[in-house]
Amino acid sequence: MHKEVDFENDIEHALVTHGGYEKGDPNAYDAETALFPADVLAFVQKTQPKIWTRLTQLDATKAPGMLLDSLVKELAAKGMLAILREGFKCVGKTVRLAYFAPNTGLDPASTERYDDNRLTVIRQVNTKSGAIPDVVLAVNGLPVATLELKNPMSATCWNVEHAKHQYRFERDPKELLFAFKQRCLVHFAVDTELVFMTTKLEGKDTFFLPFNLGHNHAAGNPPVMDGDGGDVRTAYLWRQVLVRDSLMDILARFIHLDVEEKTVVTEKGIKRHRKETMIFPRYHQLDAVRALTSHAQAHGSGHNYLIQHSAGSGKSNSIAWLAHRLSSLHDAANEKIFHSVVVITDRRVLDQQLQNTIFQFEHKLGVVQKIDENTQQLAKALADGVPIIISTIQKFPFITQAIRTLEANGKGVAISTAGKRFAVIVDEAHSSQSGETAMELRKILNKDGIEAAIAEQLLDLDDEALSEDAKKELLREQLKRVKQPNLSFFAFTATPKFKTLAVFNEPGPNGKAPFHHYSMRQAIEEGFIHDVLKYYTHYKRYYKLIQKVEEDPAVPRRKAAKALARFVQFHDYEIAQKVEVIVEHFRTHSRHKIGGRAKAMVVTNSREHAVRYKLGFDKYIKDQEYTDVKSLVAFSGEIMLKEFADKKFTEVGMNNGLKESELPEKFNTEEYQVLLVAEKYQTGFDQPLLHSMYVDKRLSGIQAVQTLSRLNRTTRGKTDTFVLDFVNEPEEIYAAFKPYYEATEKGEDTDPQQLNTLAYTLAGWKVYTAEEVSAWCEIWFRNRMNPTGGEHKKLNALLDLAVERFKDLGEEDQNLFKGQLVSFRNLYAFVSQVIPYQDSDHEKLFSYARFLLTKLPRTVDSRTVQVDDEVELKYYRLQKISEGAIDLKAGEPDALYGPTEVGTGQADEDVQLSTLVGKLNERFGTEFTPADQLFFDQVRETAVANEQLRQAVMANSIENFEPVFNKQLENLFIERMDGNEDIFVRLMNDEAFRSVAASHLMRAVYQQVKASGK
Repeated sequence: MHKEVDFENDIEHALVTHGGYEKGDPNAYDAETALFPADVLAFVQKTQPKIWTRLTQLDATKAPGMLLDSLVKELAAKGMLAILREGFKCVGKTVRLAYFAPNTGLDPASTERYDDNRLTVIRQVNTKSGAIPDVVLAVNGLPVATLELKNPMSATCWNVEHAKHQYRFERDPKELLFAFKQRCLVHFAVDTELVFMTTKLEGKDTFFLPFNLGHNHAAGNPPVMDGDGGDVRTAYLWRQVLVRDSLMDILARFIHLDVEEKTVVTEKGIKRHRKETMIFPRYHQLDAVRALTSHAQAHGSGHNYLIQHSAGSGKSNSIAWLAHRLSSLHDAANEKIFHSVVVITDRRVLDQQLQNTIFQFEHKLGVVQKIDENTQQLAKALADGVPIIISTIQKFPFITQAIRTLEANGKGVAISTAGKRFAVIVDEAHSSQSGETAMELRKILNKDGIEAAIAEQLLDLDDEALSEDAKKELLREQLKRVKQPNLSFFAFTATPKFKTLAVFNEPGPNGKAPFHHYSMRQAIEEGFIHDVLKYYTHYKRYYKLIQKVEEDPAVPRRKAAKALARFVQFHDYEIAQKVEVIVEHFRTHSRHKIGGRAKAMVVTNSREHAVRYKLGFDKYIKDQEYTDVKSLVAFSGEIMLKEFADKKFTEVGMNNGLKESELPEKFNTEEYQVLLVAEKYQTGFDQPLLHSMYVDKRLSGIQAVQTLSRLNRTTRGKTDTFVLDFVNEPEEIYAAFKPYYEATEKGEDTDPQQLNTLAYTLAGWKVYTAEEVSAWCEIWFRNRMNPTGGEHKKLNALLDLAVERFKDLGEEDQNLFKGQLVSFRNLYAFVSQVIPYQDSDHEKLFSYARFLLTKLPRTVDSRTVQVDDEVELKYYRLQKISEGAIDLKAGEPDALYGPTEVGTGQADEDVQLSTLVGKLNERFGTEFTPADQLFFDQVRETAVANEQLRQAVMANSIENFEPVFNKQLENLFIERMDGNEDIFVRLMNDEAFRSVAASHLMRAVYQQVKASGK
């Protein structure tokens, strides 16, 4: 196949012989109407003979003209997509020009009508402007797609870029065949290697999207290994996507018109902007929705799916398409797979998008209902079988209790889930809120199934301390965590945690979760998002601290370290220096990006930090008399600063009265360029004009990925991004991003036996007794939905017994006990969702522990270190350490591991303040050389003697032991710091040096403890 015509021949042959098409006649094309009139008339005559008879009775000679004239006029008014789905009016009757596949086989007539559709592939059509597209695809005489084909193996060596050029410069967007919405809905630029598409021709500004499978988690297409000898890498386009059933499905259930309307107030008055975009699914979206629906159709409900799609993947549209498809899905017996689809999200914009998108498919109201009033509204929607129910996460924490209270009082609508199946789509599945929501939903949506399971398991629950009512509620609480046969969860996220991979574990094509994957690397290479690490600059602060007082008090080492670091962090001079760097860099390098519309975000470490940054920004900009940079600040609550006579600072006050809800929209205007944030707008904030980010906060793991990814959104004119990081090392950012760049690997599963060990360890503290736990659970589970005042007092009195014993522990033991109790709570919340059995003792301790933790007093260290009056900043400077790309293609990602049994840190050892000040000075401003082996031997022996680490070794594999060891590592180094200052500072600063040492030590400790056998 070395000629372009051979390429055309192969595609036509495949579509005609295997794709459900007929070969069309290019001479049948009418250039004036941009239709194939004979095919239009033939379809109407065959499928709607009554309408055709009526037309011929009016005037037989003019019937064709009347029909086509009405069609052309309504096409101009409504567009091709609406005509395909809704038909058009002629002589008072609705004429249909396409019939789509029915959801069930219950109506044979619908299937027959669908079979009457005639799809044609037409080559070399001569258009009115003289353009000759290689291929036109038509449905019943209506052109819906064009293809420009290029064969790099031909004499011209033209490829897909030449096809794009042809669309941009040789296809007139005003001509009917190519006009937006009017005729063809999508245009494909194709060669033997790649496919690109567009839904709107705009001359030289035409924007093409890739439509490729991806290969090894990157862009492009895989090689064809076992084709019929003539296939090429792009053969999936005409062998899978454009075949008859697939194309008709896309026209019926995927492609839609997105309308964005904005009202802008200008000096000349109010302007209304309307932007229309024809959305054609990208390949990974189409593939994901079809794979999920096919699996659900074949296997029914009761499965948990994870869809790991990168940011910029078009997740909102994927969710809308999936929700619509699942709501009408039937099995081979024509039974509905799911009676309702529940979408859980914290994005308000998704509600309206779902409403608008699905209305185009169904063209009727009531298909989607938003739950925005109360629990009765949800109860009624479920009872009425509303096809798609959408609710924000915040509605669910107390929804079970509220509904059951309503039912108990005879109010509202009782929900019967008997025989009903539900699909639950969870947006951003990694959040803890989503996990709790999933469990509460199980209680609501499988209430009858859980009650049946309770009756079955009640006889096996051997717990004499609990009454029958309490046992039932305890079982109800346990059963909400496990998979339910009538519920399927479809969880979307770009950054899954270990827990997410373990819970939403339906295997995909490779035999493991996620079920469907669209990687960050592919999204970057395909241009859907920017690579936020391509231009990454790391700054480091160098400072020296000197003592202002002669006295050299003994202070706890780590607390003093934190206090000194805080002293520097909040020092006016440090913030002033960073503000100058940020403002000058933004004005010089970033301000003029994206056509002068570029914006920046400054990520601060705390609310106080954000307040001080805002004060510093305003002062510097005023002093420099700059008028082209203006900032907003975002933080919660109020902050008081002593140097301002305890004046209260709030977000609204510092933003000159701007309401919190108005901030995103105001930041989108030309008035503001910089947003200073503290724990806000670091996730879920979609602002494509964000170009630069200045990071003054420690970031790690998912938080680092989500925060920096605020920059990755694309928009016209945005060609790059920039990160300036004052805190994090490039190696740390690499480690955070790497697991999500290509494939996210899940490490070895958490051993449930750890729960038994941890429960035993907790009992040994004798802070509480088994009898107290049972007594508390008896009251709690028996009547927790409507407890009396007396029961509240009893619950508190039982907890107070443990609180008093806790107070008798020393400070170190208090920290250790509380840490272990938190570990048990977190570990049980995870393990209970993935193990196939229930343990009532653990459930009781879990419920008791959750409330005990809220009552345990915060440990107050009587030796709190305050250094502000004892030290001063001698000198400070910022220095650029590195700049350039962080290459995520290099190296292998670390697997994600689940929770392990961990306690808290060791006791804090007293040191002289002067000694610690010296270490900080060395750590941040000197070159060092390695120390000898003695230091490592000392650290190893200290670790081997640590009882917590010994227990962790015996309960874990070496892979699971590693994160436990690494959490203790800094404590171990600090303990051996005296006399080893050089090596200590080297370990604290040189990540590569530390990594090698840590790995060596971890293995040595693990092997030595294992060898001892205890």
